[in-house]
Amino acid sequence: MTTKTDAPLFQIQDLHVSVEGKQVLKGVNLTINKGEVHAIMGRNGTGKTTLSYTLMGHPKYEVTAGKILLDGEDITSLPPEERARKRLFLAFQYPVAIPGVSVASFLRASMKSVRSAELQPSQFRAVIKEELKKLNVPEAFMTRSLNEGFSGGEKKRLETLQLRLLQPKMAILDETDSGLDIDALRVVSENLENYRSPENGGGERGMLVITHYQRMLNYVKPDVVHVFGSGKILLTGGADLALKLEDKGYDWVEGA
Repeated sequence: MTTKTDAPLFQIQDLHVSVEGKQVLKGVNLTINKGEVHAIMGRNGTGKTTLSYTLMGHPKYEVTAGKILLDGEDITSLPPEERARKRLFLAFQYPVAIPGVSVASFLRASMKSVRSAELQPSQFRAVIKEELKKLNVPEAFMTRSLNEGFSGGEKKRLETLQLRLLQPKMAILDETDSGLDIDALRVVSENLENYRSPENGGGERGMLVITHYQRMLNYVKPDVVHVFGSGKILLTGGADLALKLEDKGYDWVEGA
């Protein structure tokens, strides 16, 4: 019998999901161990974003079969806020703007909810300030309304900042490279790679990178690459699989 201590960090078991009565995910299986980075690549409309939203517990996505496990615990029925407290994190492809809520207020509330057992409120400001420097983000950023009027690069840097502040066990990045220019992609990706490094505790964490293109994987090096199509994983391989997809496209993968 598998115990919580020896269970894989993150597992998706035969996951089937419907959206408004239409089946979108059709039996997804995936295991991510501590210290691993997995990449999912595929065309638009194949179910990649549905997968990411389902993993985080969006109520629109109905799990009709299968399980999601974090550290051996079945979290399939938990609401999003409980999954976040258990250190599951989702970086959205299109982060939502919230006028009137400052970045500083949002980050402090998030840290209080997730890391209150580790940090005193008096420490929040110093921790945030340190991470701002690492991402080359000016402190004036903190007074702005959350994502309101932000460029694509600013939104993604903010999500990367949230990741580093919340210290999740398992991070799901849904097309984080979308809307980034070359310089912003490099800064964001290098900080993600730094986050998963063993010297920063990355040996205990996992990451699932969902993307269309190879370019982000030039910086965030995956251990395993999966090709997604028709609501399931069609092919799995090493990092070289991403290069093959870049060269050949998706047509050569049956069903993609």
